[in-house]
Amino acid sequence: MQKQLLKEPTGAYQKRFLELWEILHDSQNGYFSPQGVPYHSIETLMVEAPDYGHVTTSETLSYYIWLEAMYGKFTGDFSGFKKAWDIAETYIIPTEKDQPNSSMSGYNASKPATYAPEWELPSLYPAKLDSGAAVGTDPIYNDLKSTYGTSVIYGMHWLLDADNWYGFGRRGDGKSAPSYINTFQRGREESTWETIPQPCWDDMRFGGKNGFLDLFTGDSNYAKQFKYTDAPDADSRAIQATYWAEQWASEYGVDLETYIGKASKMGDYLRYAMFDKYFRKIGSSTAAGTGYDAAHYLLSWYYAWGGGENANWSWVIGCSHSHFGYQNPMAAWILSQNDEFKPLSRNGVSDWSKSLERQLEFYQWLQSDEGGIAGGVSNSNKGRYESWPSGTATFYGMGYQEHPVYADPGSNRWFGFQAWSMQRVAEYYYKTKNLKAKALLDKWVKWIKTVVKLEADGTFAIPDNLDWSGQPDNWTGSYTGNPNLHVKVSTYGTDLGVAGSLANTLLYYSKASGDDEARVLAKEILDRMWNLYKGDKGLSVPEQRNDYSRFFDQEVYVPSGWTGTMPNGDEIKSGVKFIDIRSKYKDDPDFQKVENAYKRGTAPVLNYHRFWAQCDIAIANGVYSMLFEGGGEPVNNSAIDPTSAAFDKKSGSQKDIKVILTLNGNTFIGIKEGNKYLTEGVEYTLTDNTVVLLKTYLAEKEVGKLKLTFDFSAGTDPVLVLTVTDSSIAAGNIQVQMYNDSTNPQVSSIVPKFKLTNTGKTSITLTDLKLRYYYTIEEEKDQNFWCDWSTVGSSNVTGTFVKMPEAKPGADYYLEIGFTAGAGILAEGQSIEVPVRFNKIDWSSYTQTGDYSFSKSDSSYADWTKITGYVSGSLKWGVEP
Repeated sequence: MQKQLLKEPTGAYQKRFLELWEILHDSQNGYFSPQGVPYHSIETLMVEAPDYGHVTTSETLSYYIWLEAMYGKFTGDFSGFKKAWDIAETYIIPTEKDQPNSSMSGYNASKPATYAPEWELPSLYPAKLDSGAAVGTDPIYNDLKSTYGTSVIYGMHWLLDADNWYGFGRRGDGKSAPSYINTFQRGREESTWETIPQPCWDDMRFGGKNGFLDLFTGDSNYAKQFKYTDAPDADSRAIQATYWAEQWASEYGVDLETYIGKASKMGDYLRYAMFDKYFRKIGSSTAAGTGYDAAHYLLSWYYAWGGGENANWSWVIGCSHSHFGYQNPMAAWILSQNDEFKPLSRNGVSDWSKSLERQLEFYQWLQSDEGGIAGGVSNSNKGRYESWPSGTATFYGMGYQEHPVYADPGSNRWFGFQAWSMQRVAEYYYKTKNLKAKALLDKWVKWIKTVVKLEADGTFAIPDNLDWSGQPDNWTGSYTGNPNLHVKVSTYGTDLGVAGSLANTLLYYSKASGDDEARVLAKEILDRMWNLYKGDKGLSVPEQRNDYSRFFDQEVYVPSGWTGTMPNGDEIKSGVKFIDIRSKYKDDPDFQKVENAYKRGTAPVLNYHRFWAQCDIAIANGVYSMLFEGGGEPVNNSAIDPTSAAFDKKSGSQKDIKVILTLNGNTFIGIKEGNKYLTEGVEYTLTDNTVVLLKTYLAEKEVGKLKLTFDFSAGTDPVLVLTVTDSSIAAGNIQVQMYNDSTNPQVSSIVPKFKLTNTGKTSITLTDLKLRYYYTIEEEKDQNFWCDWSTVGSSNVTGTFVKMPEAKPGADYYLEIGFTAGAGILAEGQSIEVPVRFNKIDWSSYTQTGDYSFSKSDSSYADWTKITGYVSGSLKWGVEP
């Protein structure tokens, strides 16, 4: 018996997921922009973190990736997952055009940015730049540049005007959608109601004489510039979702290698969130850091970067403030422990490994006496590196903050952070059975059971806002129970997205711990939501918006004498109200309802369909189906041991690989390599619960990673990851990594990019080193070689075309790359980059897909043994064709 490649939906909870997926993708319901970008909500009149419903966030995009990953789990179709990543990369990850490398390469890692103080109130801005204040050193920039061959940063900007409602356009053109924008810029008391929307690409076309820049920072003069802000919880959620996509895709033999590479790369850059804002020393924040002494290893509230539009300068900042709600130990585990996701940079894996432990400690430090998790920590008191008041609780020298980052409203009042953040802890516990995670969840879930209300009439309520008192004990390395830190529920509600996330958390915890009460509570929440609030466009509850009087009452601070205009002509000046600089709201179909309620002195009631909330509900139902739904009975996953192994193809070193099966009530079906089942008795044997993968089969596999899916009748199918090596291959003191910049089948130029590392104990004179790239020419023509840039200088790189005396499969020519004396030496541990390109003299096409040295990976450097490297004529890397 074999499971179908594309599965039919089974069970009520899987059907719910698929029904919601269909609702979200029905174009009549309006969840997506014409460009395919998911909106924050269907409805446009909305003010919360975004100040307009069709202004979307990186959070929304990360949920889109997660939603499509789970759709692939249930259907085998991962095209939506790929599309979601492609949409994110196209529209919310700033491209090289949005952050020109010519500007970003002017970055000075020894002085990452100029200090500006943070102030409590918007009325204290602009904040004057202080070039004399201490700023530390950025220790990861050079590693990232060397690894990825660019100074451009790979992370999602947090806010996107999906319809170009404000009219800033893309890169200042005033018309293109979507458009990068920002709002929050002026201290912890600045609510959304007090913000002034501004373009990320500020070429001073809109706003005042200096665009919007002099509203926020005080300087002697201003330049046209770009600036972006990353929300680390969204990036880490995208990485988390991609991990699950890879796990689920392997069940169908679907290759997601390209997208795993994107997630890994995003994680590499996400390390900027682990550093103090101005790279000052952690716990001694008046002093400039010298490197990793500025790393707190937490996922802080943001990291940001920017530069001159047509100038060779740029800046990068981390963040001094960390909220527990942004932590993601699951993502840290993925990036530090899973080979496919490990970042390519030199320190990426070790940084994430340290972050994993630091995050778990952070949760422990902040867990209240009742079990809820308190706010967070800062390395910069008041955003100005002031001394902490006597008695302030500390974590690695940083001070406790009840509400990190913002105070209107307090950032840790919202119960949603409890569900969002602990869901990641629950996944981590489910995958690893980590004892720290278990202890955190045991106490937290016990508290949750006391604060969720399941009423006899079929309704339910979950906490909405929380009140905090006291503070944690100073962190000394172990949890004290925090008898002086307390939480109580101040208000209740039915936030459906949060309820979905809460159910998700309880389900992973239940499956990992065996606590069936947690499963029953999650099921009750999911069932009651579905029965009470399901409509044609998804799930929604009426919301009374007491804060909507601020449309009309809230003054937005503008300094006296400052004047400017929004793209639609709205005047920005001292005394304006929220609505005055957003007059387009008056044309919104819900505006009259809000205005009439304001005139009556009542609060309007509206229904919203937030994209992230629909996803949270859908995903939670999907999790129930995966973990517990199988013909109406709980499903236990089968297991294999080991889940990773190595095989050496060298003659005399080849050995069979034994795998033990734990059935857990299921039936073993077979082993799949991609979509093809292996043949029992030929490629493996099965005796009782022991599988033996035969060396005769493994010896035929290519060097690299081999994934074998062990297929069982029910539950999640485990995957064995085999590392296939060949120690007979000449190996020496160099490592060669490569990727092809263009992977189109037909190209007029072949563009391989090389990264060469000396892994030996002595320096190598580069004139002694040669690399060979093998390909087919198809039609004999003279050829041109180009090296536009290299670490050693483009003029010091040579290229020679050699016709092979005997053609091989995929190769009748090779390009031999060498170096002149001016290239110098390659020191022990040093790496150099050598991007090159070559073409026929008449620019006719090569067909490169079958070429021996061609790599289908187009995202980043990776070991590639089909490039050969020689030192003094001796083969030291790779396999000749």
